[in-house]
Amino acid sequence: MEDYPRNLMEFEARFPTEESCHDYIYRLRWPDGFCCPRCGHQKAWPIRGVLFQCAKCGYRTSVIAGTIFQDTRKPLPLWFRAICHLTSQKYGANALGLTRVLDLGSYKTAWTWLHKLRCAMVRPGRDRLSGLIRADEVYIGGRSQVSGDEELQVRHWSLSW
Repeated sequence: MEDYPRNLMEFEARFPTEESCHDYIYRLRWPDGFCCPRCGHQKAWPIRGVLFQCAKCGYRTSVIAGTIFQDTRKPLPLWFRAICHLTSQKYGANALGLTRVLDLGSYKTAWTWLHKLRCAMVRPGRDRLSGLIRADEVYIGGRSQVSGDEELQVRHWSLSW
C-alpha cells in the first residue's frame, strides 16, 4: 500500500526538491528497477541525474519521458503542488485559483496543466460504478414543468454512514 502524505506539511516535506520528485516518478514508472522502453533490458547507466542509458542497446530515456511532465520548463515540485491542489479541493480546481495558489503568472499555463492533469486522471476502459456506492454530498434533480413555468428542482442530500 502506497504511503501518501496526509496533509500539506507532510507533502512539502516529502517533495521539496527536483530530486525527490524524480525519485518518486522513478519508483512509480519502474517499481522493479529500470526497464528499457526499447529492448526491455534491466540495466542502465545514469547520465546527468534524470537521463538513463540502456546498458544493452544504448537507448537514452528520462524518468519523465512520455509523461505529462515531458518538455516542461517548470520545476517538478511546482507540478506536484498543482497535483496536490487539484486532488485536495472538494469542489474541484480551476485555472484562476491554481494561478493564484502557485503564483504561476499565466492563466494559460494553469489551464494547460489542469487539462493535462485531468486527462491523466482518467483510467481508459474503466468499469462503471456498481453495487453499494457511498457519496459525501449529492445533488439530484433537473428541470420540470410546473404550470407552464420552468422550475429548477434540486435536492441536496448529505449522506453519512
